[in-house]
Amino acid sequence: QVQLEESGGGLVEAVGSLRLSCTATYGIDTINFNVFAWNRQARGKQREFVAAITRGGSKNYGDAVKVRFTITRTSAMTATFLQMHSLKAEDTDVDYCNAARRSQVYWGQGTQVTVSS
Repeated sequence: QVQLEESGGGLVEAVGSLRLSCTATYGIDTINFNVFAWNRQARGKQREFVAAITRGGSKNYGDAVKVRFTITRTSAMTATFLQMHSLKAEDTDVDYCNAARRSQVYWGQGTQVTVSS
């Protein structure tokens, strides 16, 4: 059974930094992920794309974060990380990790990020 566990969320002041981690765990079968991604959802808002990275290292970012956030992953595609800088109050949300292979997508439960203003 595949599980994605996010960590690193918390309370930070505006213009601060935070690094989120997402680690994939699974059973005896090997899961070969092709893409890791982060999405976020603020209270009362629709879920928003944040960043994605492929096995080959190609990256894509949402417009709101592309100059402030950086996504990385382990070469074995067992974890992904989201380095966030210059955080704003508007970044207060729950950040969700997901991983995909072919048409199968797995989601974590999310980690809360709160930016004080």
